[in-house]
Amino acid sequence: MDRLRSSLKGKPFEILAVNLAEPLSRIEKFVDTMPLGFPLLRDRDGAAGKAWKAKLLPSSFLIGRDGKIHYVAYGEIDWTSDAVRARVAELLQ
Repeated sequence: MDRLRSSLKGKPFEILAVNLAEPLSRIEKFVDTMPLGFPLLRDRDGAAGKAWKAKLLPSSFLIGRDGKIHYVAYGEIDWTSDAVRARVAELLQ
């Protein structure tokens, strides 16, 4: 994700990670072992996960300029793949 974000620097693109209802100590331990170059938000009660219908973790959502979800991926995803980059480029137009 960070490589994709870096490659799109200067474009209207941002990544936000959302942690679903885990204790702060566990989140801090994760961030210590895998520093993120983007914000990590905390969904303390699972409301965001329910609202976005996150069926599996990890879940990834690309939100368009209109505020609507335009792409959903469940499970691990290669953010540097041509297919994903093409979808992101399409949303940036």
